[in-house]
Amino acid sequence: MIGIDIPKILELAPSPAYVVDLGRLRHNLAILDQVQQRSGAKILMALKAFSMWSVFPIIRETLQGVCASSPWEARLGYEEFGGEVHSFAAAFKEEDVRELLTTSNHLVFNSFHQLERFRPLWEQSGVSIGLRVNPEHSEGHTPIYDPCAPKSRLGIPRREFEDKSLAGVEGLHFHTLCEQLFEPLERTAKAFEDKFGPFLAQMKWLNLGGGHHITREGYDIDALVELVRYFREKYGVEVYLEPGEAIAIGTGILVSEVLDVVHNEMDIAILDVSATCHMPDCLEMPYRPGITNGFDPGERSHTYRLGGPSCLAGDVIGDWSFDRPLQPGDRLAFEDMAHYTMVKTTTFNGIQHPAICTYDPDTGELRVVRKFGYGDFKSRLS
Repeated sequence: MIGIDIPKILELAPSPAYVVDLGRLRHNLAILDQVQQRSGAKILMALKAFSMWSVFPIIRETLQGVCASSPWEARLGYEEFGGEVHSFAAAFKEEDVRELLTTSNHLVFNSFHQLERFRPLWEQSGVSIGLRVNPEHSEGHTPIYDPCAPKSRLGIPRREFEDKSLAGVEGLHFHTLCEQLFEPLERTAKAFEDKFGPFLAQMKWLNLGGGHHITREGYDIDALVELVRYFREKYGVEVYLEPGEAIAIGTGILVSEVLDVVHNEMDIAILDVSATCHMPDCLEMPYRPGITNGFDPGERSHTYRLGGPSCLAGDVIGDWSFDRPLQPGDRLAFEDMAHYTMVKTTTFNGIQHPAICTYDPDTGELRVVRKFGYGDFKSRLS
């Protein structure tokens, strides 16, 4: 990974451990700050992707707040981040809305039914109310992550707006992207404006959602700045972006250790990290992470299937080849493991949860922010 001293981290870190490099985190924030300064957009951090609250003090120096997908996320943002808290879920219970109105600045509903059902609660709250819309323009490559897939439950289609009241609604929100560069946003924004542009004249804000890989090499930042300025100037709205991965992309690794090597038609290395427990996107998406000094099968002399210690037969991370044989005790670094990992982990099988660490390249210090023990496993059950 660019700019991260992985050999040093492997030397200092416990295993298993998620380690976030603070230098790369600051690098990403500098890019996002440039977008804010040039475009006038307000950028929020999507907690669903990255909720490592011990680094919130660094992130809030740049970003304006957080977006939350539940009362618990909203409370975490309210208590630990500060700034603005924007909340959305596919549907709310009454107790959810009551709590969110005490922690959120913006509350976004996913249907007109919920908007009206909870109107008596929000109408005098002072919280800015929005609606999530579905532009019905699909840019997703993986259906499970495509909010515009056919029969999607996320966002209100244009046809549902007929004969509906927008009284009290101050903003519109769409979120359609996943790990994408600017061009899909440009096409989506056009589809959104074609369908929902006439409603923007009565709105105070527009939220362009997340999924923007703004800090990834090749992202057209100039075009993003122009797009934000276009909506701000044409419609007089405040424009929000709420990336999650763009904050954390390229910042973290998952440190692992080889426990054993067995053979069953091929060499299989069993690690102290698990696909199902610690990197579920490997099974769900599916997703193949990079490994420092690891290569595609057959590209080097020694090829292994890497698997976790759990009893799940399919707890397999994938196949990689290496320049030398793997031995018990060897350390491996799975790359780009800060986002959608810590927030999705489980304690299935009671497997050891990775420690959470930071590494500061300016000082060379690796700090173990949190270690997990049996009590953490037991406290999730009763």
